[in-house]
Amino acid sequence: MTSLSTAQRYPDAVEMRSVKSDGSKALTYSFEFFPPKDIEGEERLWAAMTQLESIAPDFISVTYGAGGSTRDRTIRITSEITARTHIPTVAHLTCVGSTRNELIEILGRYRDAGIKSILALRGDPTGGPRAPWSATEGGLNHADELVTLAAEFGGFTIGVAAFPDGHPSSDGDFAHDVDVLLEKERRGATFATTQFFFEVDRWKSLVANLAAKGSSLPIIPGILPVTNVKQLNRMSELSGVPIPSHISEAFAQIEHKPDDVRKLGVEIATKLCQDLLEAGAPGLHFYTMNTSSATREIYSHIKDER
Repeated sequence: MTSLSTAQRYPDAVEMRSVKSDGSKALTYSFEFFPPKDIEGEERLWAAMTQLESIAPDFISVTYGAGGSTRDRTIRITSEITARTHIPTVAHLTCVGSTRNELIEILGRYRDAGIKSILALRGDPTGGPRAPWSATEGGLNHADELVTLAAEFGGFTIGVAAFPDGHPSSDGDFAHDVDVLLEKERRGATFATTQFFFEVDRWKSLVANLAAKGSSLPIIPGILPVTNVKQLNRMSELSGVPIPSHISEAFAQIEHKPDDVRKLGVEIATKLCQDLLEAGAPGLHFYTMNTSSATREIYSHIKDER
């Protein structure tokens, strides 16, 4: 069967809503980048973007830095991707460091750039995900408020974040996490992408608990291809995502063999993707770390599922 290009499948990114709400008809494959810090980083990003465009991803998302530190770069890079490619873009937007009026201004800038979708997040405090949260004066306190703001502004498909291993500030209160997602859905969110995780049962439990309360929100699993052990440990520490002992032990044995680390990382991610798709996941969202080779290799192993 011939695959349609992204432009043919999604001439308007808002149409992703119909795909995400019916995972049985189509799977969503997407990739996340962060704004580069320098010219060399931008060159690497555009090289990765060119390579990924050939496989027609359903969307590209671009993150904010901690504490909203990359806001202007996020807006610029997301706008440039929208202008230079046929790939639908999902721009991150957080409550951190912006007043309500500034958030409205940013939504306007996204709209003017042709961006049709956002990921509405509270965002991490400058001190990291586990640091005390304090809303910006004149700003918003929670992501559900940002969902409402974007819905009232109009013209955007709105995504949100989900946490199979629990939100860093929820202290293991998974029922509360479910209620938070339900409220975001009620206010206008139409899909969620998850924090990275390693155990398919975590995703299945979250989806089952949402469904038990009447939710139809598609929960797209976030996949992190591990290619660097120190980077993995740092991300786990910052996010609070646990690394299963069998995975951490396997990586510890080969930590100083980069090729072996990459090979194992691709194998682990591929198996997780296959298990998730078999369990009914509506798609997969890859954390690329601004490179594409490992992600493309994993995708090549699972593309027949598409």
